[in-house]
Amino acid sequence: MMVDNSDIPEVVARKPLMPEGTGDPELPDDRSVVCEFDNTWYSYGGGEPAVESVSFQVRRGDFAAILGPNGSGKTTLLRLALGLLKPSRGSVELFGESSSRFRDWSRVGYVPQRVEGLGTRFPATVEEIVEQGLYRGFDPLAIFRRHGQKKVLDALEVAGISHLRQRAIESLSVGQRQRALIARAIVGDPELLFLDEPVSGVDAVGRDRFHELISSLNKEHNMTVFLISHDIGAVMQGATVCACINRTVVFHGAPHSLTGEHLSELYGFPVDVLLHDALHEHR
Repeated sequence: MMVDNSDIPEVVARKPLMPEGTGDPELPDDRSVVCEFDNTWYSYGGGEPAVESVSFQVRRGDFAAILGPNGSGKTTLLRLALGLLKPSRGSVELFGESSSRFRDWSRVGYVPQRVEGLGTRFPATVEEIVEQGLYRGFDPLAIFRRHGQKKVLDALEVAGISHLRQRAIESLSVGQRQRALIARAIVGDPELLFLDEPVSGVDAVGRDRFHELISSLNKEHNMTVFLISHDIGAVMQGATVCACINRTVVFHGAPHSLTGEHLSELYGFPVDVLLHDALHEHR
């Protein structure tokens, strides 16, 4: 049975933006846990659990994809990881600390599905939007620091939109706006990047380029990525690990180990895996 991609999530997770040749030389070998769900439960308003008994880890360097049908609890997990919700039971940790108490947000980047109002006569240029990612509250010494502009230009270059930096954000296509949001998320060199179905509304060509960019952030810039998505094909090609969620964990492991049986359990009806990558044959 073929599956309509519109209801199949695409997910990815990776590491932080860092110029080559800098940073801790032992970083590539560091497989420490950066995000962990441990028997995590959450219910909205005391009703049926949105997620229940969820346990899995994201390690430094992972490109983690989170898959699941609509209403499966994927966004709830993301909100728990960002400390916007507190588990009803169990725990959620970022860098070894409870996400609800975590405060070192410069280590984390976030790309939402969309930003309401960003494309409707929003009075800012792309460069100004990206510069917002450097804001860390009032700093009376900021005037003496001169590296901020270079960070903005570097982030624009990585996102592939340097040529758009003086354009009004409202004049961009949906895909270009999403690249601006990625640049804003990575301008502060985060170690962990969260993305919530960021290619919603982007055309097929734009989605392919977007996934190439995320893979580059993971592989070339040492960024750990946690991506919620509806594109199983992109997950199989880019992710190093995936978690299939339908309130609880249906599968967690290497993408090439994901089978039609797992997907059938996830979506509740028979699904065939028809993929062409190095580790999947026609099956």
